[in-house]
Amino acid sequence: MAEAVGRARLPWQVAFVLLALIWGCSFWWIKLGLTFLTPGQVAFVRTALGALVLLAILAATRGRLPRSRRTWLDLLVVGLLMNAFPATLFAYGETQVSSVLAGIINATTPLATLTVVLLAYREEEVTRERIAGLGVGFAGVLVVIGVWEGLGTSDIIGIGACMAAVACYGLGYPYTRRHLASLPEGPVSMATVQVALAALVLVPLAVVAPAPGTAAAPDALLGMLGLGALGSGVAYVLSYRIVAAAGSTTASTVTYLTPIVAVAVGSAFLSEPLSLREPVGAAIVLLGVAIAQGRLTPQAVRGGAAVETGDG
Repeated sequence: MAEAVGRARLPWQVAFVLLALIWGCSFWWIKLGLTFLTPGQVAFVRTALGALVLLAILAATRGRLPRSRRTWLDLLVVGLLMNAFPATLFAYGETQVSSVLAGIINATTPLATLTVVLLAYREEEVTRERIAGLGVGFAGVLVVIGVWEGLGTSDIIGIGACMAAVACYGLGYPYTRRHLASLPEGPVSMATVQVALAALVLVPLAVVAPAPGTAAAPDALLGMLGLGALGSGVAYVLSYRIVAAAGSTTASTVTYLTPIVAVAVGSAFLSEPLSLREPVGAAIVLLGVAIAQGRLTPQAVRGGAAVETGDG
């Protein structure tokens, strides 16, 4: 897949912007899908469409599926943690809260991942910067949700669902790195199995609960197409392109742009109310991420140019 992307000669900077737009728009697309589908159906359709796109890419590049039973079991776990559970939880959460709030909560994923790595896997050293980053990020979340204003039952449920989705990502990323990162199979091959297994797991949710009964508007259908084909399909290819060309450190900074896109499209296209606490809280969350990842140290600042040229 990396070879195919290389032949396409898509500049990694373009891929970076496209990835930020796709992931930032995902929360808007979820809202559109919820106008005619249940949360479980939204999650199923997005993973099923993503799996179809990845299968097509895999076939076009003559890639092979993993053969090891152990690899398939690990991919099932990752598919649950990275696709099936968070897709369902975010969709359900957005029945209670705005897409803007869901997008900002999603920005705490690096903090959730670091928490799991520090507590469960113990693969990273506990430093002052990481502890400070976690504290600042948590404070940002409190600002975003406006705890001083009080929360209604629906807000608590929606925020809890979105936070649970982020916790799944926090578990999924280190699990992937530990069990799948060193395998010889190509990343798109494993992503295809991961997303396809997630779609299969979600079949019961798609058929058990009846849909809301509202006719699907054209924009809602396009939103689901974007959510599945782009958000759970093409986004993987873009992500791998960025990692291959600019390094994983640069690729991870897409986290800083997705909440900005989520806030912009939620306000512009869904007319969701936006108070000062959302952008301020989001900025504090991203500051916490930067501190926890060590991006504000003098060494990181001096090494920024090397990372940007692909040395990372």
